[in-house]
Amino acid sequence: MTVIEPKDTDDVSGAARAAEQPASQDPAEDEDEPSGAREEEAPSDESRFEPAPDRVQELAAGCVRFIATRYGALLDFSPDTLSFVDQWVRDAREELGRRAEVGEVVQAAAGAYLGEVIRREFGGAWALSDDLTEWRLCLATVYCAFNPVGMVREALRLEPAEGWHAHFELDPAEREAIEQRLAALPEVEDDEFFAPSTRFDVVSILVDALLARMEAQGLANVRFTPDDYR
Repeated sequence: MTVIEPKDTDDVSGAARAAEQPASQDPAEDEDEPSGAREEEAPSDESRFEPAPDRVQELAAGCVRFIATRYGALLDFSPDTLSFVDQWVRDAREELGRRAEVGEVVQAAAGAYLGEVIRREFGGAWALSDDLTEWRLCLATVYCAFNPVGMVREALRLEPAEGWHAHFELDPAEREAIEQRLAALPEVEDDEFFAPSTRFDVVSILVDALLARMEAQGLANVRFTPDDYR
């Protein structure tokens, strides 16, 4: 993460609007994609950095631009940069009453960035549709899907966002054990509970728990593709 000179601005959404051009593409994007079948061998680290869909890249780039302009930090998609996204969400929350459109811009851009941080850390693939409520990030090393845009919508409003699928979609056989694990986490105030950085931490805990259960069943090398979530 690089710190740069911030600029004075009260606009919490302007610099995050649609990118003029997509983020740079990885040459691997032009290569043939593997089939949807599960892979029995663990993927290389490089597979975590395969290009996201153009729409996700554009929105995440908008988040990067705004954070650089407003807070003077250049986001690099590492988990510790999510503290800046937390602050952006807090500032935008104060604007919602006066400018409802702020929420639409922030939840899309910050949601795409949060999803990319998670995807690059744990592996996975986006499943998109024309409706943002139907977006999913499908993890690869464990069976878990969710909508990062919905997560940021909840962070903006400090309440569950019905229909946005911000909750974790799990294998029914694993749900009870994972819900018990998450229920054991310490209680925190709503602002912290819904914050993007906290959501990342919860995903990390969930992934560790699911991986441990898979390893105990001899399934440590199983990988999931979007086809497994359909």
